Amino acid sequence: METTRQQKIERLIQKELSDIFQKQTQAHHGILVSVSKVRISPDLSVCRGYLSIFPSDRGEEYLKNINENVRAIRYELGTRVRHQLRIIPELKFFIDDSLDYIEHIDELLKK
Repeated sequence: METTRQQKIERLIQKELSDIFQKQTQAHHGILVSVSKVRISPDLSVCRGYLSIFPSDRGEEYLKNINENVRAIRYELGTRVRHQLRIIPELKFFIDDSLDYIEHIDELLKK
């Protein structure tokens, strides 16, 4: 069970990561990266971010690019939340494919 502190930090990191990705993807027209969920470990050292990437057919390519630049993203996050957090957590990003899964279930139900 998550503590209140974990939940507050998750919301803070989700908001800041969303803002970071929005500013980074403004240069690339037609790409939308949103942070759908953030989970942080109980010791606040590892943060898993689940990303929804549109268009989803190139999602793996964008995720690979994001994971290659995770140090720069962590640094940017650190400059934004340095007054709220003592240690900036290690970031790991994954694709959130729940929307694709929902669409697949809807297609199956229509048949």
